[in-house]
Amino acid sequence: MRTERDGTDRVRLAELVGALSLGIDLGFGQPMEHVLRQCLIALRIAERIGLDEQARAAVYYTALLVNVGCHSDAHEQAKWFGDDIAMKSDKYDHEFRSVGGVVSGLRRLGAGNPPLHRFRVGLDFVIAGHREVNRMIEHHAERARALGEQLRMPGDVLMALSAAYEQWDGRGWPGKLRGGEVPLPARLAQLAEFIEVAHRLGGVPGAQAMARRRAGKQFDPKLAAVVYAQADAILADLHAVSTWDAVIAAEPALAVVLDDEQLDSALLALANFVDLKSPYTLGHAHAVADLATRAAATLQLQSGEARQVRHAALVQGFGRLGVSNAIWDKLGPLGAGEWERVRMHPYITERMLRQSAALAPLGAIAVQLRERLDGSGYPRGLRGSAMTRQARILGAADAYQAMREPRPHRGALTADEAAEELRAGVRAGHLDGDAVEAVLQAAGHRVRRRRDGPAGLTAREVEVLRLLARGLSNKQIATRLVIAPKTAGNHIEHIYVKIDASTRASAGLFAMQHGLLPEEEFAEA
Repeated sequence: MRTERDGTDRVRLAELVGALSLGIDLGFGQPMEHVLRQCLIALRIAERIGLDEQARAAVYYTALLVNVGCHSDAHEQAKWFGDDIAMKSDKYDHEFRSVGGVVSGLRRLGAGNPPLHRFRVGLDFVIAGHREVNRMIEHHAERARALGEQLRMPGDVLMALSAAYEQWDGRGWPGKLRGGEVPLPARLAQLAEFIEVAHRLGGVPGAQAMARRRAGKQFDPKLAAVVYAQADAILADLHAVSTWDAVIAAEPALAVVLDDEQLDSALLALANFVDLKSPYTLGHAHAVADLATRAAATLQLQSGEARQVRHAALVQGFGRLGVSNAIWDKLGPLGAGEWERVRMHPYITERMLRQSAALAPLGAIAVQLRERLDGSGYPRGLRGSAMTRQARILGAADAYQAMREPRPHRGALTADEAAEELRAGVRAGHLDGDAVEAVLQAAGHRVRRRRDGPAGLTAREVEVLRLLARGLSNKQIATRLVIAPKTAGNHIEHIYVKIDASTRASAGLFAMQHGLLPEEEFAEA
């Protein structure tokens, strides 16, 4: 289904939740599509026990969202265990509350820090930390339910998400339910989650061993028996099918297609949820989206393009789910390897969104979040015209908002300091001048008044065009205007695009035809 206004595909709720699940995978130290495969497994079990279409729909969304709350206190996880992603990956190695699980957790206390620091963390954990960690796990289910409510999930899904960490034997979290009291979708989702990992690592025998070993403890024994007896059929071709296509096609009941208002609301809910990952990014995506939206209006982008800028701003942080908070929240300088992980997060965002034809255009914009006009950005080192206008706006809005927020290594900059830094980025050839001024205007700054020239040329571009037409080189233009040669080159590139020219002569002809030459100072000479 396509919109009439901008020609892009409508977004199904399943696609949005499925895309988010790819980041949740990485946050658990699992390969992408782990959650998608567990969803398929849960649906196959549901079919074998005779659930109707409506019940399978509850299983479907519960399986996709069951662990979505686990990143919301990644900051605290990193405080206790060093690498929050490595810590969560241990989840599948030991039974809940088992001696092995406890020992594994204790070994990770303060990981990555000097011995004295680890000793202090261990002491704090024994005194009070273990209770805090238990409360964190309980809250994961609450937060998953909260997101489900914002996505307008039906009541049976919300009930299942609330019980996401309960166990058949009553030894789960918060430990208020046991046996048949645990909603069936929650039982199926949890079983499928662990069976997926066991099958991926140990094949059908590994999945059967997992089902048999934990039946009657973590797992509903009847459901575990179905997996044990029919493992070959349930797990057949799991790695051969196109997982994304299979999961989207398997959505039970009537597919939920989001209109523009619903999409914006859902993206905002997911953005706020992702921003919970670190206390330093709370509300970041929402603020960037508002800045970028107003800047796009100032620059007179068409409505469809402006809408894409806003939505790309809301999804631009999705890739942060795949990077540990031991890096994001580090107080000191990052090492080379840590920087490489940071540089990957826009790429991860793109990979999360690319499988959906409706979401892929947003990923194509968001991946350029940290690219810079002079090629100094990441992840691909794009230059000049390779960056879209939408991405330039998004990059300027993100940079401004990030400077206005505190970070582990610095306090928040004042509005004036952030504006000066942003304009310094323009002078250095990193950021687009028009995008920066539009973002600053959106943020309430007084911007430099200027009269636009023909073809949308800015006042600075008119100055550059006059000198270009006179035959001055990039270096000479830079010297005359007191700007960097790279900045002059970027201006020239923008001018050629705007006036549809490629040579000095054609640029000179355009300047004369539009009354830009001879300019006053030369006429008087």
